[in-house]
Amino acid sequence: MALTTGIVGLPNVGKSTLFNAITQAGAESANYPFCTIDPNVGIVEVPDHRLEKLTTLVKPKKTVPTAFEFTDIAGIVEGASKGEGLGNKFLSHIRQVDAISHVVRCFDDSDITHVSGSVDPIRDIEVINLELILADLESVEKRAVKTAKMAKTKDKEAMKEHAVLEKLLAAFEAEKPARSVDLTKEEKEVVKSFQLLTMKPVLYVANVSEEDLLSEEDNEHVKKVKEFAEKEGSEVITVCAKIEEEIAELDGDEKAEFLKELGIEESGLDKLIRVAYRLLGLETYFTAGEQEVRAWTIPSGTKAPQAAGVIHSDFERGFIRAEVVSYDDLVAAGSMTAAKEAGKVRLEGKDYIVQDGDVIYFRFNV
Repeated sequence: MALTTGIVGLPNVGKSTLFNAITQAGAESANYPFCTIDPNVGIVEVPDHRLEKLTTLVKPKKTVPTAFEFTDIAGIVEGASKGEGLGNKFLSHIRQVDAISHVVRCFDDSDITHVSGSVDPIRDIEVINLELILADLESVEKRAVKTAKMAKTKDKEAMKEHAVLEKLLAAFEAEKPARSVDLTKEEKEVVKSFQLLTMKPVLYVANVSEEDLLSEEDNEHVKKVKEFAEKEGSEVITVCAKIEEEIAELDGDEKAEFLKELGIEESGLDKLIRVAYRLLGLETYFTAGEQEVRAWTIPSGTKAPQAAGVIHSDFERGFIRAEVVSYDDLVAAGSMTAAKEAGKVRLEGKDYIVQDGDVIYFRFNV
């Protein structure tokens, strides 16, 4: 599953610190702009309590979680769409990701330089959003010139595409992202080929101080970010990147104890990974046997043969049927044998759409 979410933001907002905590990959983090020039890619495990429960029930020889990619992208500054601060290179990196985790600084610290001289999360968000919009505007304008000529010849496809481009241009000129444009299902298919930066789904990550972690409702910066995100239908999560980097160095028991001391049930990173995973439109199904219990990643709406193909292409090619039980039914039954006896295990064919949490055994013949 090659989908990835990019971590973006202005310089010195905590992007690389957060990335280091997620992946423990040691990406360079320093108190000056452009310390991360080439994107860093890290594979992260997706936290899922269901996997732990299935392991307890089945007692396999090994347990394998599912994972996906985070990409740490260097800080963007005003003028990036015109090449400022290596902007064109940074924008090309964003173009390659499927979703955006936008880190916003929501803490004051005189020891950490802000590229604009002061902390203002909405200004920071709008700086980046505008640069992405301007980059999209430039590419759409060029495309519109070509399709306008073809549309005059009554070329149906060109006319259809040009109508969509005009909608996008109107939004960009009003400084609104492509994802805010009301498009039909057919128009969305047309837009896919444009690879627009502002069509990508966005998650805002409010980076707060250690003091504000347990009282985010009192942080005026976070309040403003949530209000902004609500207007465009995006989500917001709150983290303290500095603390997350400390948590990432602890093992399971130490981590649990530290979280307990902090008074929180889940680390900000676990929350970020889960929400980003969902933002990408991904779901998890499981296979469970004596050899291993394993979580597998699929796009929402995947049919059984294609889900089987994630394991191995032969599974898809020779698909016969899938034996399926929901996670909740399996846990309630206590074992696969008991679930079968209770009539909770179903036989599904090629048209079955796999549901998040399904536990599946595939039958195939090649």
